[in-house]
Amino acid sequence: MQVAAQAIRSQLEPGQPIVFVSGNFNILHPGHLRLLTFAAEAGGSLVVGVNSDDTSGVTTPQNLRLEGVRAIGIVSAAVALCEPPEAFIARLKPDIVVKGREYATRFNAEQAVVDEYGGRILFSSGEVRFSSKDLLDREYSETQFSTIRKPADYPARNGFDVAALAKIPPRFSDLRVTVVGDLIVDEYIDCDPLGMSQEDPTIVVTPLEQKRFVGGAGIVAAHAAGLGAKVRYIAVTGEDECADFADDVLKSYGIDVDLFRDPTRPTTRKQRYRALGKTLLRVNHLRQQAVDPENQERIFEAANAALGDTDMLLFADFNYGCLPQPLVDQLCARASKLGVMMAADSQASSQLSDISRFKGMTLITPTEREARLAVRDSEAGLVVLAERLQRSANAANVVITLGAEGLLVHAPSQGQYRTDRLPAFNTAPKDVAGAGDSFFTCACLALRLGVDIWEAVYLGSLAAACQVSRVGNMPLTTSELLTEITYPES
Repeated sequence: MQVAAQAIRSQLEPGQPIVFVSGNFNILHPGHLRLLTFAAEAGGSLVVGVNSDDTSGVTTPQNLRLEGVRAIGIVSAAVALCEPPEAFIARLKPDIVVKGREYATRFNAEQAVVDEYGGRILFSSGEVRFSSKDLLDREYSETQFSTIRKPADYPARNGFDVAALAKIPPRFSDLRVTVVGDLIVDEYIDCDPLGMSQEDPTIVVTPLEQKRFVGGAGIVAAHAAGLGAKVRYIAVTGEDECADFADDVLKSYGIDVDLFRDPTRPTTRKQRYRALGKTLLRVNHLRQQAVDPENQERIFEAANAALGDTDMLLFADFNYGCLPQPLVDQLCARASKLGVMMAADSQASSQLSDISRFKGMTLITPTEREARLAVRDSEAGLVVLAERLQRSANAANVVITLGAEGLLVHAPSQGQYRTDRLPAFNTAPKDVAGAGDSFFTCACLALRLGVDIWEAVYLGSLAAACQVSRVGNMPLTTSELLTEITYPES
């Protein structure tokens, strides 16, 4: 039975050129992906014909081969051919027919058909690109639980059972959270590495795909919402398209948003150029001066209105100007008066910070560098460093995050402070950029429910391990956290 060309055209985007490729596709391999990628880049809509079972060289049933081709993201439509490809081409009339380079010197039955209606044939086997769109999408979206190792000694030392933690995340939906801090839009540009320039010592890449995510304090709010809490997020943005993007995304997560627009300071944007799973370069577009007094007042008024109906105030400070000290002091005084729990994270990657300026927090979570900046000590051991920071900030609990080395907890236990260590849970992280945000959010939610600090830190570490198993900042969900809690150890 002949495939109706009009039915195929109805599946495609109107007005776009049509590119056609046909083949056996017994087992999809990198050569197929290179050919199909070239074809997709040659026009607008890619149609792939899968040859019938009686075609020479076919070893796999057509329905299975067709299913495999349809699973490729760059394919617009796939058809089961029951006739020679040139017969279908005569009815579909694609703008371009793509064949492998090995056919360039052979007789091609499609040539006469294509010449008749004014199309053309391109011969190419494509470039050596093994990062197909589907593989990139999996890198961004799939949590790799198999790379996460849960240490058993820490729960034993601190008197809890990991399986019992599963009772905690469903209760996050009882919480109301207010988040204040710098909004960032993260852009990931995935590239194909071409090699070294011959003119100068420069790495040359070709962009393949670009994705955008809400980052900064915005992702802290998104994590809290993804984990079930009712969230209000307050920040200052530019009057630009990035702000519009963030506003739409945050609202789609169910977050109540107060984004105050300031046309004099563009929304902070960070671009990461990546190849082969690694970041090659990061470009920051930002202004770091403090927001003006008018916007400080607007932030305080919005937060003050929210504090009467919130369980927790989270400061997510990226030191790009959203939280100047007078505003922090105002908010802390008001939250303290209302008895609202407070926690703070103040990041210093390419900028300076002082986490100790957030006084009276239930939890602060600096990196080792951030902790040393706060107490101006580059030599003390980690335990002494944590003790000094706790006293300086008057914080109830201090967690110093140590990247691949895990973290150190300094917290009260039976009337006195003690410390403990946790290793990093994920043995093969893909993107560590969101680790601290997810840890901070999850641990704070658990603490607000009255969970012991030692359990809260373990739960936060599980959240971070899930987050770094994929690329890009996407909200963590309760189901992901519960899956990891119950995931069997090998």
